[in-house]
Amino acid sequence: MGLLACHAGTRPVNDHWWQTETPAPTIATFPTMEQRPGRAGRPAPGIAAQVVDGAGNPVPPNTGGLLVLRRPFPHLMRTIFGAPERYEEYWNKIAGSYLTGDVATVDKDGYITVLGRAGDVLNVAGHRIGTADVESALTSHPAVAEAAAIGKPDPMTGEVIKVFVVLRPGHTPSETLTRELIEYAEALPKMRSGKIMRRVLKAQEQGIDPGDLTTMEV
Repeated sequence: MGLLACHAGTRPVNDHWWQTETPAPTIATFPTMEQRPGRAGRPAPGIAAQVVDGAGNPVPPNTGGLLVLRRPFPHLMRTIFGAPERYEEYWNKIAGSYLTGDVATVDKDGYITVLGRAGDVLNVAGHRIGTADVESALTSHPAVAEAAAIGKPDPMTGEVIKVFVVLRPGHTPSETLTRELIEYAEALPKMRSGKIMRRVLKAQEQGIDPGDLTTMEV
């Protein structure tokens, strides 16, 4: 969660990253820091954030990895009501670290770029592609109102990208718009907050149980 570094008129808007679980800006570009568009910034004072591989080892600069917080801090969540075992999973998947569930990179100066949720980053032939990047490219088309991208298992590349799009009024599916990895939909499954539930689309595509749907918009 964060903002792109930009300028609103003459006033700078500084980037940051946080989660409901944190629950305040945790990685940030402070007003005294150099702005690097696309990068959330550096860990806030008292925050030990790193980008690591699956074994918990720091990755080289500008290499995709898992974003973790190495130690607790006063405003980090301390449990999950009614599900303490789920809370423990946050700390047990990578020993001694809180696993945020986000994929990120870090440059040589410690500026962190959050690419998206681990489930929202596609691995196509070894290339990490953010679903948000694909969706942004699609919604930039004047005919497309909304889009959602998922990864489909593929024996050659690991995953291939498939997208679902909702067209704007006045537009209809056509040979020009239709591509192999685009599927038209009347609507996209969303949480009540408006967030697209890509896991539901992926489950539908693979014919598996989509899991808990209690937060889905009806």
